[in-house]
Amino acid sequence: MRRTTTALAVLSLSLTCLAAPIPAVAAAPTLAVAAVTAPTRAVAAGDAVTVTVNARAGLATVPQTALGVNQAIWDSNLGTAETSDLLRAAGVRMLRYPGGSYADIYHWKTHTAPGGYVAPNTDFDTFMAGARRVGAQPMIIANYGTGTPAEAADWVRYANVTKGYGAKYWAIGNENYGNGLYGSAWEADDHADKSATQYANLVVAYADAMKAVDPTIKVGAVLTMPANWPDALKAGADPGPWNSTVLSIAGPKIDFVDVHWYPGGSAAESLARTAHITDAMYLLRQQLTRYAGDNAGRIGISFTELNVGTGQDTQPGALFLADAYSGLLENGAFTVDWWNVHNGIGTVSTVAGQTDYGDFGMLSSGGCTSDGSVCEPPLNTPFAPYHGLSMMNLFARPGDQLIRAGTDDPLVTAHAARRANGDLAVLLVNKDPDNAHPVAIDYAGYAPAAGAPTGYTYTNGATAIASATDGSATSRTLPAYSLTTLVLHPAAGSTAGPAAPGQPRAVNITDRDATIEWPVPPPVGGVPPKIEVYVQNGTTSEQAGETSGGSFTIHNLNPGTRYTVNVLARDNAGRVSWSSPPVTFTTGSPAQSTCTVRFADTNDWGNGYIGAIDIVNNGAEPINGWTLTFRWPTGWQQVSSGWNGTFAQTGRTVKITNTADNRLLAANGGSASAGFVGAYSGPNVLPTAFTLNGTVCSTG
Repeated sequence: MRRTTTALAVLSLSLTCLAAPIPAVAAAPTLAVAAVTAPTRAVAAGDAVTVTVNARAGLATVPQTALGVNQAIWDSNLGTAETSDLLRAAGVRMLRYPGGSYADIYHWKTHTAPGGYVAPNTDFDTFMAGARRVGAQPMIIANYGTGTPAEAADWVRYANVTKGYGAKYWAIGNENYGNGLYGSAWEADDHADKSATQYANLVVAYADAMKAVDPTIKVGAVLTMPANWPDALKAGADPGPWNSTVLSIAGPKIDFVDVHWYPGGSAAESLARTAHITDAMYLLRQQLTRYAGDNAGRIGISFTELNVGTGQDTQPGALFLADAYSGLLENGAFTVDWWNVHNGIGTVSTVAGQTDYGDFGMLSSGGCTSDGSVCEPPLNTPFAPYHGLSMMNLFARPGDQLIRAGTDDPLVTAHAARRANGDLAVLLVNKDPDNAHPVAIDYAGYAPAAGAPTGYTYTNGATAIASATDGSATSRTLPAYSLTTLVLHPAAGSTAGPAAPGQPRAVNITDRDATIEWPVPPPVGGVPPKIEVYVQNGTTSEQAGETSGGSFTIHNLNPGTRYTVNVLARDNAGRVSWSSPPVTFTTGSPAQSTCTVRFADTNDWGNGYIGAIDIVNNGAEPINGWTLTFRWPTGWQQVSSGWNGTFAQTGRTVKITNTADNRLLAANGGSASAGFVGAYSGPNVLPTAFTLNGTVCSTG
């Protein structure tokens, strides 16, 4: 959570959430101008940005709980009708309580938070009344830091047995890795043992106690975001970093993991870091599969806090919200919750020509700086992120299937969602604070109707989303620093088709092949439909083949490569179904080869690590002089320096050549070792495919 400097800064606890009543009295204003520097364009100025929308490349389905926001017990407007109605209008369907780090000092029975401020009219029943008025499910944080499993179980009993609220989601604690274990301490933790191991063991105790009361609830454990502190750090006697330790112990007992994300930096840096989402979610799922035990696929992923580092109340907040919510939902998060509803005035600045109050809330608290020189707009005036959330509600509705969309310019991002009635919504984000950008939109697997689509636009400094029916489905000019959603109707006769195949899975994965299986859809007119198998390649889909059965083996894949596959059904009339959900898998290395490579991250400090590479010659002939080649999975990984080899990196490709001392690899087991300092500024997905003098090696 993020703390705003307030009159309650004298609290004995260091809390990452705002620890202030509403309205808050903040520190004297620091009126600054925050620079907004756009990334370098990939398209020449004046040229249209190409947007590709691919209906054959299905992603996740929008869940009922997709759009969420945090509520907090220091906010006396938490349960008011005005606040609740604003949240309902924005499409909020998940509300988190009792407020970030406050959760680890909050005792629900007495409605107290020793060391913190509790506003009137913020008790649990008031919160639930507001949630019901909003139409949202609660995400409740059980007190780990100063509470007990018995206290949490009593809360479940009161909520679901006594009151019949049916509260489904219960997270154990907030940011419990912030208890001093890794050197920073803002999260309350009364346990003598502050290790990840202790947290995980108590998560098991909490889950057992709480589910003994109501076995239908879902219990979540706190994890860290890949490539964000303290990811990859190991402390004390824990066997590994926070995530692996927690999952190894608590994985079999939990139903979801809870992650926070504050990308930080300038507005442009925060907006660019949405490109990290797919790889971060991939790493989280890898961790679940590796550490959480059998049937780890049942464990959901929630993002219950996120916000930007610059422009929390202004356009960067709105743009980041829409882009990040879309990306996280595309990758299967079941809820994304903004920090916060109300938060309080902070450091006042100017961002892209607009006054930013340094307030992490999406609705104004109506407060002033300590000297009264700057005041926020009246209470509950929506800030830009509120309009960003409202745009998400116009773009992606529960039950919509998100589909692949992309652009050829990092300043413009695109997302798309297909609706049950055949309509298609396209969300376009222009991250350039200074320039409008024309876009040309191409559709694959979808035929829009002729005529003007309905368009919704939110521009920098606007107080509402504008709507109009104009333009075309294939071209548009995006205002500078704006959000645009187009809602298209399908061309006549293009919506009817067979049922889509069910969730596919990948089995028998080797270095070159993978078999895809899926539930076969029902026959059409007594005839089984043909199944088309597509491999996603960026925003395009390449057909790998077709079959009438329930499985298909894809050949000629590249070793150590991540693939995403969808399947579609086609009937005898040529009508094509919606895309199935995706299945993502990574090919391995050859089971046998004349060489073996072992690659290890031996000491990681969060944005860099010591890498170790061992090369073994398995062949019957010696190798006199060698070059090892591999490719980084992302564009933000690099070799900073190396030893026992000459390292060269071009783009993502790294080549290591021998030194005079290790050029000879003897036959039948001769080996050499090299090391390097690796650096990364995003999720650190390690390479798994290596070639030695052109031969693909096995990995050990």
